[in-house]
Amino acid sequence: MRMSSITFEREFDPAHGRAVPIGDNVRRLTAPNGGPFTQHGTNSYIIGRGRVAVIDPGPDDPAHIEAILRATTGEEISHIVITHTHRDHSPGAALLKAETGATLLGEGPHRLARPLALGEIHMLDASGDTDFVPDKRLVDGERIEGDGWALTAIATPGHAANHLAFALDDSPLLFSGDHVMKWATTIVAPPDGAMADYMASLDRLAERPETIYLPGHGEPVEDAPGFVRALKAHRRMREAAIVERIARGDRRIPEIVSAIYRDTPRALHGAAALSVLAHIEDLVVRERLRAPEGVTLTGRFEPVA
Repeated sequence: MRMSSITFEREFDPAHGRAVPIGDNVRRLTAPNGGPFTQHGTNSYIIGRGRVAVIDPGPDDPAHIEAILRATTGEEISHIVITHTHRDHSPGAALLKAETGATLLGEGPHRLARPLALGEIHMLDASGDTDFVPDKRLVDGERIEGDGWALTAIATPGHAANHLAFALDDSPLLFSGDHVMKWATTIVAPPDGAMADYMASLDRLAERPETIYLPGHGEPVEDAPGFVRALKAHRRMREAAIVERIARGDRRIPEIVSAIYRDTPRALHGAAALSVLAHIEDLVVRERLRAPEGVTLTGRFEPVA
């Protein structure tokens, strides 16, 4: 089955170690932690001038934290804001707080979107930052105010159970974390994430007025509402491809991955399998598939008659 025509932009100059201005009130620094799941690295954002906030200080990397401190020389970092607790986004918060005394803000500690199934192994367990504890827990719609700037927290679970996006008040900008990115589709990997939550969060963002998203990795997303609609269509096409493979007789996730991810490097097939698992879990909840003993990466499932 042909996938949707969404276009991803993989060209990006990370300018490691240098603050890149994005308008008058936002600067971006990209951590040097590039890889197959982080593109050229994690984007950290500095909000405001004088007394500023930092969104996602990135991994446990003293050199990147030093770059943030250099970029804010003569300024005060008052808030450290976390979109979600994966190790490429939040561990740097502890280092930055130690240097600045800033308040840590996030939805809460790392948690799973659902309990582990009987016998299930959490394949991405090491990716969660279980050490992060915010000084203040944010709820959906809560505002964070600073000198000349304000952010509104938007609950966007899916990639992670505690994922938040942040709208910059009185601007077209929204910090989308890993929920929407221009360089690739977001990994939705159970039990950390859930496809039903992810799709509902896409719908929520599509209804908002912001037109430019600043993601956790890669370039800004222009025409953000249109891009979100295309992302949703892409996910529905992927779901349809999974259903088609099941109709043809596939009963295990590796069979489906081999068929519909033929053009994906084999090194990424593990992540693809988790994405398929997320879709199948959603299909089971919606009673389009049956999994008598629960869905796992190695278990069988059946179409609903």
